[in-house]
Amino acid sequence: MFLDYFALGVIFFVAIFLFYGVIVIHDIPYEIAKKRNHPQQDALHVAGWVSLFTLHAIWPFLWIWATLYREDRGWGFNAVVERELALEDEVKQLNETVAKLELRLQSVELNGQPTQSEPVISDVQSSNKEEV
Repeated sequence: MFLDYFALGVIFFVAIFLFYGVIVIHDIPYEIAKKRNHPQQDALHVAGWVSLFTLHAIWPFLWIWATLYREDRGWGFNAVVERELALEDEVKQLNETVAKLELRLQSVELNGQPTQSEPVISDVQSSNKEEV
């Protein structure tokens, strides 16, 4: 008789433990998002509850979503954006150099000689080498 009640108590304990365990597990991505100060914490929390109804089928994607963002580096694309901005500046400088060279070429074609105010091609090329 005692063992019957003991077994019933163990069954209830295991059922309650599993119930709360599933709830804690589904909330892990939200906790990661909170720790990382993720801008979409609320969406992750709601999606975690929705994952209960999908038998945690979307839970691995929530984990990935939560871990992609870090407050110190954002989404991780800062280096790419900085490199893109540097390349844009370099293209602007190259366009300016080409425009100066085209003007010089036009003046040479018209006058036969370069004017004193215009830079010599070797000076422009040496200044470009120093920038690189």
